[in-house]
Amino acid sequence: MTGDLKVAVVCSSNQNRSMEAHNFLSKKGFRVRSFGTGTQVKLPGPSPDKPNNYDFSITYDEMFNDLSQKDPELYTQNGILHMLDRNRRIKPRPERFQNCFERFDIIVTCEERVYDQVIEDLETREKSGGQAVHIINVDIQDNHEEATIGAFMICELVAMLLMSEDLDNDVDEIVQEFETQTKRTILHTMAFY
Repeated sequence: MTGDLKVAVVCSSNQNRSMEAHNFLSKKGFRVRSFGTGTQVKLPGPSPDKPNNYDFSITYDEMFNDLSQKDPELYTQNGILHMLDRNRRIKPRPERFQNCFERFDIIVTCEERVYDQVIEDLETREKSGGQAVHIINVDIQDNHEEATIGAFMICELVAMLLMSEDLDNDVDEIVQEFETQTKRTILHTMAFY
């Protein structure tokens, strides 16, 4: 049953929020992929004005090794090495949403800016078959604790959507019910491939 919908989870760098949700959803049997929309992968550095920036072509392994050499104590303490270790067990490298042309039934974004970037990207793509995709934003702060809570929420939302007999007609009602349950503002729009 869980394999019926193709789901994408998108954050900025495909590191924390989208990967936590990807991990959680895949363990529950959902067909899921995760992405980032940023121009670079950004990870916290020794100070807020000195982040670690990487190209999307780098692997999670390479990032893990780089940060392990730079300052193993700092990156262990702030959870970055643990996060990268989890990530490399899920897939080889971060992926950029704008470079993926697979079609999804549901795209869940983790912040409004990413939601806007996904919509903008889909609007610029060539349309072929008129397949609908529901883009839903659940705002999740970019820290480890919120990413875990967000993964549970996203899983619950996807499970609710999966139970619908007619997703295109029921989605607004489901999103409203989810909004009431979580007491969070949820954005939703429909686009076409």
